[in-house]
Amino acid sequence: MKNKMEIRVFAWMAQAGLVMALLVVSPMARAQGAAATPPSRFLGTITAIAGDTLTVKSDADGVRQFEVPATASVKRVAPGQKDLSTAVTIQFSDLAVGDRALVKLDPNAPAGASQALQIIAIKQEDVALKQQKDREDWQQRGVGGLVKSVDSAGGAIVLTSGVGAAAKTITVHTTKATVLKRYAPASVSYDAAQPAPIDAIHTGDQLQARGTKNADGTEMAAEEVISGTFRNISGVIGSLDSAGSTFALKDLATKKQVTVHITPDAQMRRLPDMMARVLAARLKGNTNGSGSGSGGNGQSSNGGAGAWTGAAGSGQRGGSGQWAGQGGGQGGRQGGDLLQMLSRAPAIQFADLKKGDAVMLVSTNGVAEVTVITLWAGVEPLLEAPAASQDLLSNWSMNAGAGAAEAEAQ
Repeated sequence: MKNKMEIRVFAWMAQAGLVMALLVVSPMARAQGAAATPPSRFLGTITAIAGDTLTVKSDADGVRQFEVPATASVKRVAPGQKDLSTAVTIQFSDLAVGDRALVKLDPNAPAGASQALQIIAIKQEDVALKQQKDREDWQQRGVGGLVKSVDSAGGAIVLTSGVGAAAKTITVHTTKATVLKRYAPASVSYDAAQPAPIDAIHTGDQLQARGTKNADGTEMAAEEVISGTFRNISGVIGSLDSAGSTFALKDLATKKQVTVHITPDAQMRRLPDMMARVLAARLKGNTNGSGSGSGGNGQSSNGGAGAWTGAAGSGQRGGSGQWAGQGGGQGGRQGGDLLQMLSRAPAIQFADLKKGDAVMLVSTNGVAEVTVITLWAGVEPLLEAPAASQDLLSNWSMNAGAGAAEAEAQ
């Protein structure tokens, strides 16, 4: 889950069609296609414009610089276009740094000169708008949870979503038309996800799907499914290595020592004490929504209006609103609220961690060594209810606060 608009669900660019297959592809796909792409045509991001000279950072082979004569064709397409039939002719002056561009060089240019014959561009603002719309669509029509079972022949995937009283089972139905993807190792980047058959989905995987839900949200006809295998770890930090950006802990579930690597892409947050106590109370079944057990409307022991206030929404990701410890009897909203609370806790850095900190984290699927995807410190009260806390961690989803994971966008 990256915090560079590549997240905390995800870069969310459309993947369908000829144009997007060329303009928005994963690093692996680009690498596989590089050898087959003629040198006279390349894909990249505009990094500089000077006069009639364009500089593009190619996805395949570094920086390319070339002239754009007045005779060059410059067209603009929207993200998700299936072909060039709706492409709009624009002026060279309409291009800007940050735009994506597919460039075809003129094979008949004067000797020694590099000139563009055609440029097909996706404007940066169009990408941002598409990403926003996709995020909203995942929020409104998406579900996420832990894979309980997979019926490959029937195309059905059963998920468990939510925690405690809010836990429910969702059956995701897929067809040949459903887009199925898997996250790349050590990644929750939507961009880096690769097509994969339903057989690649395993029990215990994290899975997110979007499509048409039935009335009670227990079944979905999926248009797109993305899944991945991650590891959930809870424990107390035993030692830290600042030089290596690692720490060691004993996994409370396996009782084994694990070395945890922190990269610049890791999302790390610390729960305020009262927030952690409210979460723990709800996990233990205290429907008052208060760490002290008082104030049925979520009021803390000091009479405050709420233990935690943030843009957690009210059952829908990305909505603006407040969570103020509203009781646990809210049905399907509770699990989402708890995960949203986790995602809204204040961000921290590696330097903020210390020996003895209790942490919960989602990591890559390693054994003795893992890399953090997202981590929460300050969770001592939650570990007093280990089973419920593990359920909460297991139901972490890439669409909880992201990213969809996610998204964290670039």
